[in-house]
Amino acid sequence: MDKNSITGIILICAIMFAWMWYSAPSKEELAKQKKTRDSIELVQKEHAKDTAGTKQAAFGKDTVSNHKSLTIATTDSARNAELANKYDVFASAAKDSDRTFILENELLKATVSSKGGRISSVLLKKYRTHDSLPLYLFDKDSSSFGILFDTEHNRTINTSDLFFRPAEQANGRSISMRLYANADSTGKSNRYIEYQYSLEPNSYMVGCKINAVGMQDAVASNLNEFNLNWSMKTPSQEKDLKNQRNASTAYFKYMEEEPDYINETKDETKPLSAKTKWVAFKQQFFTSVIIADDFFDKTGADVRSINDKNSSRYVKDFAANLTLPYNHKPAESFGMHFYFGPNHYQTLKSFDLELERQIPLGWGIFGWVNRFLVIPVFNFLSSFNLNYAIIILCLTLVFKTLLFPVAYKTYVSSAKMRVLKPEIDELNKKFGNDEPMKKQQATMALYKKAGVSPLAGCIPALLQMPILLALFRFFPTSIELRQQGFWWVKDLSTFDSVWNFGSLPVIDFIYGDHMSVWALLCTITTLIYTQMNSQLMGSTQNAQMPGMKYMMYLMPVMFLPFLNKFSAGLSYYYTLANVISFVQMWVIRKYLVDEKKLHAQIEEHKKKPAKAASGFQQKLQKRLEEVQKQRGNGGQRK
Repeated sequence: MDKNSITGIILICAIMFAWMWYSAPSKEELAKQKKTRDSIELVQKEHAKDTAGTKQAAFGKDTVSNHKSLTIATTDSARNAELANKYDVFASAAKDSDRTFILENELLKATVSSKGGRISSVLLKKYRTHDSLPLYLFDKDSSSFGILFDTEHNRTINTSDLFFRPAEQANGRSISMRLYANADSTGKSNRYIEYQYSLEPNSYMVGCKINAVGMQDAVASNLNEFNLNWSMKTPSQEKDLKNQRNASTAYFKYMEEEPDYINETKDETKPLSAKTKWVAFKQQFFTSVIIADDFFDKTGADVRSINDKNSSRYVKDFAANLTLPYNHKPAESFGMHFYFGPNHYQTLKSFDLELERQIPLGWGIFGWVNRFLVIPVFNFLSSFNLNYAIIILCLTLVFKTLLFPVAYKTYVSSAKMRVLKPEIDELNKKFGNDEPMKKQQATMALYKKAGVSPLAGCIPALLQMPILLALFRFFPTSIELRQQGFWWVKDLSTFDSVWNFGSLPVIDFIYGDHMSVWALLCTITTLIYTQMNSQLMGSTQNAQMPGMKYMMYLMPVMFLPFLNKFSAGLSYYYTLANVISFVQMWVIRKYLVDEKKLHAQIEEHKKKPAKAASGFQQKLQKRLEEVQKQRGNGGQRK
């Protein structure tokens, strides 16, 4: 390099250093730059930390998700294995949610549940409970219905635990519920147990057909029947829980035999020892009946009725274990029906299955009187759409008119006894109490000579008893009177209460916890009627049977506690009957019987030759003579 080149390089370096010195930042600017650089570094560090955290979180989430999925997969697999082990070919039917479907007509509303495919509740649309709530015969939580059987792999299946699927959309009147075996991905298969329900218009009958399709390989080969279990707790619907328990029980009918039942006061499980046509869970005014189109087999069948005494909500606990035949065919059916409705005599009788025998109308002649006399007359009067208090009044007038000849004959007999009273008094004075047998013989001779029978007044009175006792059973069981009231009475089918005593154990045990006005009126009118009869009969019968006088007054008082707890309609009827009897007695005495003419007839009859004594009278006379002779011999020996 020459001298000029070196000088040039030095000048350039001097200029560069001078420029760098001139453009160099001050201390303040350096501090500011440092602060800015530190801030950038801090932000970069935070960003790096967040990025790392996000990646870690994402990685952790994927790990947890994968673990959870693995756990669920493992649990589902175990659950499926458990269900398959428990329910065999029906394992897929154990996993579903409960759905409900409605069958409805003008009279009832039945709810069908997918769990068990059963009718889970029934609402009667034309009736209400005593406190005006909707009336359900049973509900989902208090009832069950299912078929039990064993599978080929020795698993016991109860269809009530499994979920059915509707085979078709419910149309309000019919539905088919199917329990599928070995269901595919759609939840269906060609192997199933099916319940087909159908409901006719204006009917309390629900058709039910049980079909078993393609089940011959699933059901145990040694099994020849299905067990059908049906149970329910019947809810309280009326005012008096005790009366409901006394009127509720299980009925059943064997083929070709009359219906039978479990005693209302007993807790009992009764085996069904023959082929059974129907089984009923009978409540006070309503009933639920399962009816076979053919019959239920007797193998292992039974019916149960238990009082649910610890509950104020439920009345009875009913159950029926029935047997359905199964023959391992590709397709089998068992037809039956349910009746869900009132214990209305004509309605039950219309099915011609003796369902009406659930209504306790009385045994023997009392039941006949109710079936062939009381109910037809009552239904005829009801056809006029009158208030039921008026209908009972008309019913009383009809029966008192029919019995008027009996009342007339009874009065005439008592009138004859009154006419003969002076002569009877003379015989009492003549023989006194020292010679009772002679007095009795003389009295019988006087009756025979006058043509009077002391039993003439008793026999007509006995003819009235079948109607009186038949009505005693009719009124408390008549659903027509349920929740029908008049004046202070709100329900003629149960007692009327104008005063509740509250919790008074002794009074409650003897009389009840309330006061029934119609029971009191019935007792008072009966006592008045007894007094009138006593006056008409005079002292003749009282002298012969002195204890009977007090008994006749005591009986109505003793009967009062029973009437106090019975149907107000019954007490109302008896009261009306007593009042009408007063009127009849007054009419007979005033216009139909002249005691002077009656006395003349008796005197005329005395003049006629005495008729030969009847066989009964001869035996009675002979017996009296033997007794008198024995007493005479005893006196001589003494």
